[in-house]
Amino acid sequence: MLWRVYSRHTVHRGEVARGPFEYDVRFVKKAESVSFALKIRRAETPLYANLKRLAKAVQTFQIPGLRIVVPLLRAIAALNNLVVTAGRRMVVIFYRAPLFRSYCVTVGRNLYLEQLPSVTSHTRIWVGDDVHVSGTLVIASSHVFDAPELTIGNRVFLGHQVTIHASKRVVIEDGVLIAQGCYIADSDDHPRDRDLRLSGYPCSAEEIRPVRIGRGAWLGRSCYVLKGVTVGEGAIIGACSVVVSDVPPFCIAVGNPARVVQKL
Repeated sequence: MLWRVYSRHTVHRGEVARGPFEYDVRFVKKAESVSFALKIRRAETPLYANLKRLAKAVQTFQIPGLRIVVPLLRAIAALNNLVVTAGRRMVVIFYRAPLFRSYCVTVGRNLYLEQLPSVTSHTRIWVGDDVHVSGTLVIASSHVFDAPELTIGNRVFLGHQVTIHASKRVVIEDGVLIAQGCYIADSDDHPRDRDLRLSGYPCSAEEIRPVRIGRGAWLGRSCYVLKGVTVGEGAIIGACSVVVSDVPPFCIAVGNPARVVQKL
């Protein structure tokens, strides 16, 4: 519904025209409702103060006498968790894991998944034994090479929302821990040349350089490991670091760009 209000305004000397200005009633009603809620929060009058107390009582209301049935409620909650967990595992065992295995060249024993990894590329994937994928995993690549490779070693942990962009080769060795939100890529995915980038060309083969995460390394939360980097054996990368050059074995590197701050 619209209100139409007419106002007199001058168009030319000696001439007067009428022009419509329309106001949506919905905005007026919304403003009135916001004003009413604000008055209740401020408790401007005894009426609004009582309404505020009533609203608070409704928000904090609890059913009395629950202590008597607490053991029963706990049993129901435990049963609910058991059913939900079992249902999720069945989905993983009979649906998500087989689909992910179909993307891989080989998959070792005791693969643990929670969600179906998103594989949006033609990357050849090797997965070792006892690999734990917690939450979502994204595996992608460019189309520069015919058979890019991703190798995930034994006893590797991949946290939630990890992204691996393997356009040529990414190797994650045994025992690596990769925390939530990490991003690993062996290319920039776009050329550095402005004209080529604006024309939609991919990066050249020379701009793609393999990445290797050494045995037993640990990447903290939301790290970025970029092209051509080797993270040495047993190294630790601090959270939110951006690794653009090699990290020696058995040291701690942090920052943007990541720098070695301590040897282990």
